[in-house]
Amino acid sequence: MDLTVWRRSTELIVECYQLSRSFPREELFGLTSQLRRAAVSIATNIAEGNGRAHRKEYLQHLSIARGSLNEVETLLAISELLGYTTRQNLTTAVGLADETGRMLTVMRRRLGTGD
Repeated sequence: MDLTVWRRSTELIVECYQLSRSFPREELFGLTSQLRRAAVSIATNIAEGNGRAHRKEYLQHLSIARGSLNEVETLLAISELLGYTTRQNLTTAVGLADETGRMLTVMRRRLGTGD
């Protein structure tokens, strides 16, 4: 797939996986799993939407991707609040999330939503 937003979202996945490796073992089925699933959901919804035949379906999947991005941002903030990581360690992930969010907004506007 040759969408910049999709590529950026896959970079966010890698960063979330790397960050969550340092989370406590007891979070494996909690915060770690939820963060990873939400990050993967962003890229998979972009890809699925891109493969849809109708613009309305594409917009729906981009909206779901945006919701998953909001979830990732919240989970990253929670991981800092719980002391599982530091603001400095989150710099790359937060930057990728911000960039992905801006790209999703632009895509949705170009496809005809009033974001």
